[in-house]
Amino acid sequence: MIMRIPILKAILAKEKARDYEAEYREYHGKPEQIKRRAQRNAARRKLGLKHGDGKEADHKNPLSNGGSNSKRNLRVVSRSTNRHKGAKR
Repeated sequence: MIMRIPILKAILAKEKARDYEAEYREYHGKPEQIKRRAQRNAARRKLGLKHGDGKEADHKNPLSNGGSNSKRNLRVVSRSTNRHKGAKR
C-alpha cells in the first residue's frame, strides 16, 4: 500500500500538467493583460524593488479603480499583506 501512494501522486500530477502555451495564448498574451503587467512592473521599478526580495508594490487606490503609479499611490508591502488585501471572491 505504501509503495502505491507515490505512483498515484505521479499519475495525478501527470494528468494535471499545465499547458503554459495555452494559458499565454488565452489569457496572458491578451493586450489588456500585457498592459496590466507593464503597469505592475513599472510600479516595482518606481519603488526600487528587485526580483526575489519578497516585497510587492501595493496600490493604495487600485489600478482597476482609476488608480495610478504615482509615488503617493504606491507603498512597499510584503507579499502576504498584498495578497490578504485583495478582493474577497
